Amino acid sequence: MSNLINPPYERPYGAELARRLAEPRRFIQIVAGPRQVGKTTLVQQVTRKLDVPVRYASADDPALRESEWIAHQWDAARLQNGPGGCILVLDEVQKVANWSEFVKKLWDEDTRSGHQLKVVLLGSAPLLIRKGLAESLAGRFEILHLPHWSLAEMHAGFGFDLEEYLYFGGYPGAAPLASDPERWRRYILDSLIETTIARDILLLSRVDKPALLRRLFQLGCQYSGQVLSYNKMLGQLHDAGNTTTLAHYLNLLDAAGMLKGLPKYSGQVVRRRASSPKLQVMNTALMVALSGLDPDELHGDPEFRGRLVESAVGAHLANAASRGTCEVFYWRERNREVDFIARKGKKVVAVEVKSSRRHDALPGMQAFVAKHQPTRRLLVGADGIPVDEFLSRPVAHWIE
Repeated sequence: MSNLINPPYERPYGAELARRLAEPRRFIQIVAGPRQVGKTTLVQQVTRKLDVPVRYASADDPALRESEWIAHQWDAARLQNGPGGCILVLDEVQKVANWSEFVKKLWDEDTRSGHQLKVVLLGSAPLLIRKGLAESLAGRFEILHLPHWSLAEMHAGFGFDLEEYLYFGGYPGAAPLASDPERWRRYILDSLIETTIARDILLLSRVDKPALLRRLFQLGCQYSGQVLSYNKMLGQLHDAGNTTTLAHYLNLLDAAGMLKGLPKYSGQVVRRRASSPKLQVMNTALMVALSGLDPDELHGDPEFRGRLVESAVGAHLANAASRGTCEVFYWRERNREVDFIARKGKKVVAVEVKSSRRHDALPGMQAFVAKHQPTRRLLVGADGIPVDEFLSRPVAHWIE
């Protein structure tokens, strides 16, 4: 295992945030993404470089969730507002009741009075934040979505190679624990999975069956990379619920950046929406932690490693989709399948993943090409593009 380093690595998104904050025009900057992807660290790195006062406050404390708390922080930032302006950073803002209405009121007051206060809002659950934005803040904000860390970022920040990335995934906070896999596993289970489900989903959304949502997440990690109908999921979960509830819970897990259901690629939107989803973890650390396998056991289990490789490729594509880079699907017709389809506008890229060197034919790819004429077809692994090369380049590179 390589020596882990922890330099003051700044993700590429920092330059974009700095540019936005330096512009004379004012927009509320929303920095959103899953837990533990470095939202707070990135904002602090950026604001430290700007020659203006910064006020930072977090609503993560349950005792500070009254909307008046926002007004107190806003007034304090106004007092710091000098000739060059001031930046107010509110972390975990979605946990404040009626936060969007309060932010709108205060923002509009500053706009009318000519205050140059700039505002950055951070939150762990993009869908929950987006609801407040759509209801109250239309035309006043920009979103900067931070996805899970890529292989290139984990290599730059912590020296991870492909094998370490497949096992430990893209959580920077957990990286220093990689020398102790069991301690790393407990951190992922307790500080990431449980905290995300309990604090970002159950406390902020209506979930009538919390146990079902937890079991669905576990099932998704177990079957990442596989297509399962909602009825089959209910059978696996031994629950008498309905498929609508299950689809809703999968959407909540997706919004929290944990588990996604990829739709089937089709020329008909209705068919895509009605298709069985392909379960896809957004970070391979989640499926490894729940598997209980240590690194040596992983190397001795080629089937699980193959699933990790496919899930890592899928997560790379799905995280790009969460930022709006592309849309991601799978394709299946009868017994033929293509692992992933990435689409941006009229460009369609078919991606097949092979974790071994076996020279198997790709009947699914051949059938898809004959029917849909994609812009590009990619084989990742085997004799195609090396897995580490595919994961180290942004998805836009493979589409454009």
